Order: sequence, then structure tokens, then C-alpha cells
Amino acid sequence: MLYQYITALLAGRQINFLDFFINICVILFVVFCTMPVHEFAHAYAAHKLGDDTARLSGRLTLNPMAHIDFSGLALIVLFGFGYARAVPVNPRNFKDSKKGMALTAIAGPVANLIMAFVFIAVGDTLNYSLTGNVIVAISSFFLLAGIINVNLAVFNLIPIPPLDGSRILGLLIPDKYYYKIMRYERQIMVVVFVLLFFGFLTKPLQIMSNFVCNGIDTIVFLFLNLVG
Repeated sequence: MLYQYITALLAGRQINFLDFFINICVILFVVFCTMPVHEFAHAYAAHKLGDDTARLSGRLTLNPMAHIDFSGLALIVLFGFGYARAVPVNPRNFKDSKKGMALTAIAGPVANLIMAFVFIAVGDTLNYSLTGNVIVAISSFFLLAGIINVNLAVFNLIPIPPLDGSRILGLLIPDKYYYKIMRYERQIMVVVFVLLFFGFLTKPLQIMSNFVCNGIDTIVFLFLNLVG
């Protein structure tokens, strides 16, 4: 995301200001429109599974201000990968605590993937059927929004705290190991931030995200060719 523009400016290279503007618009759209859906999905899943902790904490809402985590926001702005404030969950309220935590955790990334499919489908359809500079800009907006939603899904499925994947990991490993890992949540996220900043984690995440995006593109274009 903006990290590439910052490095380009520091290196004295020219940047495409239209692309830069679209990136800013997409970031704002993701932060204020799609990230709340991700967190709402967690809260709603927990509520349906018997835990009202999130609802009572004011997190069963699409209000973005209830969900913003500024460290996760910084990651999204700079790299396109990030997270929001964790939705509070009490596993003791679930019939099966581990299964309930895992299902609640995976609801957020699933919401991102659904939104990604819709946005990429809109962007691809515009490219497929219409022409013009305005259409290209609108298409780019939706495609980039879709890519970021895929990025968020992939990133949040990494099995480290406080990401959603760590809750799914709890379903697979003994509690004593899981809680030991959770104790180092803050330190782990600092390491992740450093790895992203220096590009060590960005590349494998982009490979996984590209794989998912290409799969969505393939499905969309097969459908467009069938109906076109």
C-alpha cells in the first residue's frame, strides 16, 4: 500500500498520483466500511453460538470506531495487511469452548473473502464490459478493495496471537501450549511488524493472496464468458 509510495518518494522516483489517490480512497473504504463487517462477523458468530460478551461490549455493530486498532490500522495503511481490535469472547459460554472459539475466529476472514469476491467480481465485470478512464478508475478501486480484503483474510489466518488464526490453532494443540503462546502476544506482533517492514513476511503473504485472487478472477471470468 502506501509503503511503496513512501519508498519511491524517498528514492526520488515519480509516483502516479491517480493510483496514489485510489489507494487512499480504498484504505478509507476498507477501514470504515469493510473492517467493521469483519469484526461484526466475529461478534455475530459468537452471539449465535451462545456468547453475548461482544454484544454487551458494544461490538455487535458496524460502527468503525468501535473496532479500530491503531497498530493494525498502521499495518493496513503501510502494507495492506492488518487487523482491527479483537472482539471479546468468553469461551465458557460456548457448548464446546474450542469449537466455539474457532468458528467465531474464522467468521471474520470468511466475511473478508465474501466481500473480496463481490468487489473483484464488480471490478472484473466493469473491465470486461465497459471502457473509459472513469470506468478504469472505478474498476481499479473495486479490484484493490477486493485484494485488500483477501490480504486481510490471509493475514488474519496466520496462527499467531492476536490474529484469528491463533484461535483456530487453539482447536488443534493442547491448552498448555496454546496459553504459553498467548502470553507473548504483544512481543509476537512486534516481530510480525518488523518482518513486514523489512519484507520478509510480505512476499509469502502476497503469494498466498495472489493465489486466492487468481482463483476468484478465474471463477468470475468463467461466469462472464458463459453469460457474455
